[in-house]
Amino acid sequence: MEDTSTERGRFEQIVAELSGRFTGLPAEAIDSEIERALHELVECLGTDRATLFEFSLDETALQPAHSWARPGIDPYLKPFLQAEVPWFCAQLFRGNIVRVERLPEDLPAKATLEREYLHRAKLKSILTIPISVGGRFVCALSTATLRVHRSWSDVTVMQLRTAGQILASAIYRRRAEAELRTQLSVIRELHGRLEAENAYLREEASQAHSIDEIVGRGVAIRAVLARIGQVAPMTTPVLLLGETGTGKELVAQAIHSRSPREGRPLVTVNCAALPAALIESELFGHEKGAFTGALSSKIGRFELAHEGTIFLDEIGELPVDLQPKLLRVLQNGQFERVGSSRTQKVDVRVIAATNRDLERAMREGRFREDLYYRLGVFPITVPPLRDRAEDIPLLVWAIIERCQARVGRRIERVPKAVMDALVGYAWPGNVRELENVIERALILSTGPVLRVDEALGMSGRRAGGDRLDHIEREHIVRVLDRCGWRIDGRGHAAEALGLHPNTLRSRMQKLGIRRPARRARS
Repeated sequence: MEDTSTERGRFEQIVAELSGRFTGLPAEAIDSEIERALHELVECLGTDRATLFEFSLDETALQPAHSWARPGIDPYLKPFLQAEVPWFCAQLFRGNIVRVERLPEDLPAKATLEREYLHRAKLKSILTIPISVGGRFVCALSTATLRVHRSWSDVTVMQLRTAGQILASAIYRRRAEAELRTQLSVIRELHGRLEAENAYLREEASQAHSIDEIVGRGVAIRAVLARIGQVAPMTTPVLLLGETGTGKELVAQAIHSRSPREGRPLVTVNCAALPAALIESELFGHEKGAFTGALSSKIGRFELAHEGTIFLDEIGELPVDLQPKLLRVLQNGQFERVGSSRTQKVDVRVIAATNRDLERAMREGRFREDLYYRLGVFPITVPPLRDRAEDIPLLVWAIIERCQARVGRRIERVPKAVMDALVGYAWPGNVRELENVIERALILSTGPVLRVDEALGMSGRRAGGDRLDHIEREHIVRVLDRCGWRIDGRGHAAEALGLHPNTLRSRMQKLGIRRPARRARS
């Protein structure tokens, strides 16, 4: 192509149009406009092919980002590797123009590999110009002929550099916008996780009811505290065993607060309180549209507990089909949200608790053997309150101190007969039942002396001389009668006893407790 004034004017018009088209162009439209621009450059310059390369970050290759060629000629899609064309790559990475009018004769003697490479490519002439954006070379614009040799004037070089600057700026802007979108996505995810964590902590604070510290000095509770001290600094899973209401969640809190993870949340999940259809979403999260009602994405409790601890209460109630997914998290920290194929990675310490016989559940096929042994690396048995009689006076005063301001009372004395009755009672609901009894007693006590007879329903009678199962049965029946035999709901028997409704039903079945038949109306 001759550098006539007409042709220069035509190229200047193309450059002006390119500048206008790429100004404010949406990122998703950049690729198609670059292809169109390369086509126009080939037609204007009279060459056969034009290619826009991107420099690799390690400066070992030029990767073709876009290429356009005349009909009958293939676009250039193969990268220029430094190992294959070292002289060519070295020139461009240094910011030097590669301008060869007759191949292979015009190549320098040291470009031995380039001679063979460009001969196989059937090139006659090539002009490649490195383009910098923001002070760094990021692209190279190249045009070549495959049919005839041609010369490259300084004007052509200047024009091609100008066009390349426009295309490289568009590539750079698209890359920057993609990085920004990725960063915004990460920020949104972290923001969502922080919001979910704050909401969870607010909910936990509003529902908190446990004594702030493990209270007791008896042999049984000291053994538990020693086990806590041994395992707390580790990442080992812990399995807490014991009856309902013994304070297993309090033990989990103690393990977490004494561990290196204390600065991160302790997330609690009651596996018995969640419907089977929702527990997977609650544990592992879900994507928008994963199921009916999933109007937005939601992170699960495992993501919420990242770098912290998750407490899985009532682990024996976890559905069998979810147990392999929990096992996978325990083994390698990996899972997928419901409705997603993208693997999530978390670092979570797992503490599980149960009042069930998991070995029996394994034999009956209701609990996986491999999951049991993974969870049970370090078991801790939390003793029932009836085995901690020496701790009851301390617990009573700890509960009084915690609750009396809230109910507007100031207790100064607990009569010996009252304390003896509390110590002698069997406490089938354990510490949780003791908390409920003392709080009710605070409400009923109008003076500085704690009244407990009506709250406990014992009339001061010691239970030590009776059979334990008889005392437990008698107490449950008494509470059921008072609640009209309604088990579920606020203020009903399960809440009054401090038990999960399913646990109360199981206890009633074991003790042979049945609702009396209604009498026919006369």
